[in-house]
Order: sequence, then structure tokens, then C-alpha cells
Amino acid sequence: MWRTPRVLPVLARLALGRADRGELKARWIASALGDATPAQAAAWTSHFVPQLIAHGLHADALAAIEQHRRCGDTLVLLSASPDLYVPAIGRALGFTESLCTGLEWRDDHLTGRLTTANRRGAEKVRCLQELQQRYAQLPVVAYANAASDLPHLQLAQRGILVNGAAAARRAAARLGITCVTWH
Repeated sequence: MWRTPRVLPVLARLALGRADRGELKARWIASALGDATPAQAAAWTSHFVPQLIAHGLHADALAAIEQHRRCGDTLVLLSASPDLYVPAIGRALGFTESLCTGLEWRDDHLTGRLTTANRRGAEKVRCLQELQQRYAQLPVVAYANAASDLPHLQLAQRGILVNGAAAARRAAARLGITCVTWH
């Protein structure tokens, strides 16, 4: 926690429009987890992921994943969250692959720097376009929960905004994107 104040300058620049969320994410991870070893990250992930799946996912989300699985759909988890735990979540839920924000390891220690673009906004659109090329024969159903996800939801054959904020729901409705509430 003593390194947390290192995030404040980036947070201030973000508020002024002079930094992006990827920079903030990198600084926050470096401050909170910098110098962690792969073994430490794996131990944390092996504890976090089962807890998240058991207590942190909506029952409706699990039902939707199971329905897609029963239909034989190819499941891809696309997230702006870091690769410390997203691939493990994807594996635990039976996803074919996971695309998420990559983090740098140097000399077996986490630096916190990003190895990919932050998988948010325009980058998420680019990732979805890449997936559509790779799985060209398959229709895309995409789920998301934020206004920043609306552009990639528009690219899907069926985009669904889940538990979005009021402004995101209004914007989604204008774009013809389905809005649902999951419990």
C-alpha cells in the first residue's frame, strides 16, 4: 500500500484528459502488485477465480454461458481486465479463448507495464473485428456492461448490454442494442 500514492499523478492527468485508462491501469498494477513473481500471481489467481465464480457472477450470466455451451457456440472472453486472471476465468467457465489486456513480466517479476493496448473502447472493437475474421462462419453474440462497449456491441450480430447504467441503456436503445438486467 505504501506505493499507492504513485498512482495519483496519473489519476490527475487522466482527470485532465492527458492520460488514458491504460496508463492508469499500468501504474495501478505496478503500484499494487509490482515485483510479484509468477508463483505469487498464480497463487492469488487460484484463490480469486473460484471465489469469483462461486460468489461474484450473476446466475443469469452462468445460465447464458451454459445455454451457449449447449448450443455448441464458440465462447470467447474479451475483457479490458489484465491477463493475471482473465484467462483463468475463461478456462474455468469453459471458454475457447480469452482476449484481455496483457501485462509485462521481466526477470520473473511483474512490472505492471502493458504488453498490449488496453482492451477497451476502440481496441475492443479491433479485437472483435479480428475475432470475426478468425471465426467468419460463426454469428457473434456479444455481452457487455458499459457505455464504452457500445461500439463493439454494434458490430455483433446480436449485442446485449447487461446491467448498464441509465445513460448507457438510453444510448444502447438509440442504437438498437438489447438491454437486459441480470440477477
